[in-house]
Amino acid sequence: MFHFSNFLRTKGDPKIIEGGQSLKRPADQLARALGWFSIGLGAVELLAPRRVTQALGMERSETLVRAFGLREIMAGIMSLSVDKNAGLWARVGGDGLDAAALLSGLTADNPKKGNIALALLMVGGIAMLDYRAAQDTKPLRPARDARRKLFPNRSGYPRGLEGARGVARQIAAHTNKSPSLNPS
Repeated sequence: MFHFSNFLRTKGDPKIIEGGQSLKRPADQLARALGWFSIGLGAVELLAPRRVTQALGMERSETLVRAFGLREIMAGIMSLSVDKNAGLWARVGGDGLDAAALLSGLTADNPKKGNIALALLMVGGIAMLDYRAAQDTKPLRPARDARRKLFPNRSGYPRGLEGARGVARQIAAHTNKSPSLNPS
């Protein structure tokens, strides 16, 4: 990717010689990959539902597949956002819905039961990845019994408010002005 960024740099800018290690944690990288996968799968379900239902022997379920496609796209967008954990949990829930819908197609008169079984295996594998990513990206919170640190006397100045006033007085003394802290 850095080769492409070198192409876009102006003549005087320094060039990137080699890329370094990513600052993203593996859990964040997995969440990003699952988000893009979700958007791609959702686009297929939304734009080609008839092909999906024909491959599974579940004709006349196109509306359901389109709805699942919208759900996948929304979960994928959430997985790529700042609140990726909510998107990943939405994907876990969606995997359950997908499995339930696929199980409804495992009837004796469906000639494509093998495709449904394969799809169930794939949904199961993806569900494990979704669950793992959701667990690994959950927000870190302090323990319930942890004491909260309150700082009611902090001013934000390293030496306190009086220290800041002292510096202001020194500056005013050097410039022969009154030590007023209010700008005029």
